[in-house]
Amino acid sequence: MRLRSFFVALSLGLLAFGASSAEGLIAVKSPRNAKDTMSRLEEVVKQKGLNVFARIDHAAGAAKIGKSLRPTEVLIFGSPQGGTPFMECEQTVGIDLPLKALVWEDASGQAWLGYNDPAFLAQRHAAAQCPAVENLRKALAGIAESAVAQ
Repeated sequence: MRLRSFFVALSLGLLAFGASSAEGLIAVKSPRNAKDTMSRLEEVVKQKGLNVFARIDHAAGAAKIGKSLRPTEVLIFGSPQGGTPFMECEQTVGIDLPLKALVWEDASGQAWLGYNDPAFLAQRHAAAQCPAVENLRKALAGIAESAVAQ
């Protein structure tokens, strides 16, 4: 099982290679368009028994002020089972929880799914040794892999 997790992480890393992304953001290329990628992500999150708190459509918001933005949506989701152990290590992690995933379309029309790397968040909050981090990394990688699977 540990070997499978390594290959999942490696595969996601290779898929993300070449994506311009912010520090600490894991970006995974999707074979679907942005709207379908986000719908699939939301479906996977719900299948995993996680709470969906909000789905925010930034492009729709931009349209309300007369601006144009390529498809860009955020899904906010999580559960106390994942977040609480992380916050027990360092309570300030709560500012970065619940978890979020961003789906966007780049200038070439390619859809991407991105999320904050829990290890980056742990480093940000001086909780790098927190045992909850690896579980969250595996869970998010699995969710992302399922959401972009063909």
